[in-house]
Amino acid sequence: MIFLLYEYLKEIFTPFNVVRYVSFRIMAAFVTSLLICLVLYPWFIRKLQQQSIGQEIRDDGPKSHLVKKGTPTMGGALIIISILFSTLLWTDIRNVFIWMLLGITVFFGIVGFIDDYRKLMNRSSKGLSGKKKLALQFISAAAVMAVFFVVFRDDVHFNTRLYIPFLRIDKFWFDIPLWVYVMAACVIIVGTSNAVNLTDGLDGLASGPIIIASGTFLILCYLTGAKLGTFDISKYLLIPKVVGVQEVSIFCSAIMGSTIAFLWFNAHPAEIFMGDTGALSLGASLGAIAVFTKNELLSLIIFGIFFVEAVSVIIQTLYFKLTRRRIFLMSPLHHTFELIGWSEPKIVTRAWIIQILLSLVAIASIKVR
Repeated sequence: MIFLLYEYLKEIFTPFNVVRYVSFRIMAAFVTSLLICLVLYPWFIRKLQQQSIGQEIRDDGPKSHLVKKGTPTMGGALIIISILFSTLLWTDIRNVFIWMLLGITVFFGIVGFIDDYRKLMNRSSKGLSGKKKLALQFISAAAVMAVFFVVFRDDVHFNTRLYIPFLRIDKFWFDIPLWVYVMAACVIIVGTSNAVNLTDGLDGLASGPIIIASGTFLILCYLTGAKLGTFDISKYLLIPKVVGVQEVSIFCSAIMGSTIAFLWFNAHPAEIFMGDTGALSLGASLGAIAVFTKNELLSLIIFGIFFVEAVSVIIQTLYFKLTRRRIFLMSPLHHTFELIGWSEPKIVTRAWIIQILLSLVAIASIKVR
């Protein structure tokens, strides 16, 4: 909204011209979302406590988690509100990608809210059934992707190519049919959403990688879509060009700001949990950003921590069904580390270190090309 206001005031108040720079609006969105959450979370936590909106702990989980029972949950709701406000305030709201991401954020936030609400009502760690949750997620993702590809695809010159990380995009890529690409995009969005949700099992374990992944995509969005005068950054770096996606870097900065503020209260011992409301929504948003920036395959590296956590659950489930035995002491994988004696802060810190290294590898892939 402020960007549109700038177009009316740029001749009247020349200092307002700074708003036209994406770099300035990236910083502004970060500060806005950060301050909103830092100021409101103490009040938000008190309200959740007054309403007895607390976390239910799974019966078969580590015994050390029993002390977490009753900790306020659904903290992701304020993250979503902060992201929406900051994004609408600082982005060019005529941008297609912004509205697609806002749709994903809201739809998956609603699914997460329903799941959290069911848990609270049933006083159980089980909310929506897995089948119902997946159905709602795929419907939400498919609806947004269908609108994008049917209505807006030609406007942004978006293609259905998959580019191979570390290799030149002008030589190494393969095109796939539109319907296959849409299905793959939905799988990436839903898969990332659930992977983040599975990772959100320790204080700060999901928050840190979300911040790091968002920062990585902030850089990729800017490089993919921005121009410096007549200099085309994406052409020079041999990365996919997506017109207009530089605005998404502002969305990424809003995620970073709000999640850093959330982490202030979610650090061990946590005063509030993200809940499915936040984890499903943020995960889906990151998955959609991977699709819109043409980093579908590179996202396997960027989402490394989330990917490993999700795969550990899949392997454990399939192996148990086939053999009635377990590979890991417990899944998701972070619970196995707990059971072998690692402290919660040690697991979380090491996960952050690995995530930083993976993000550096992803960024380095640009130069390798």
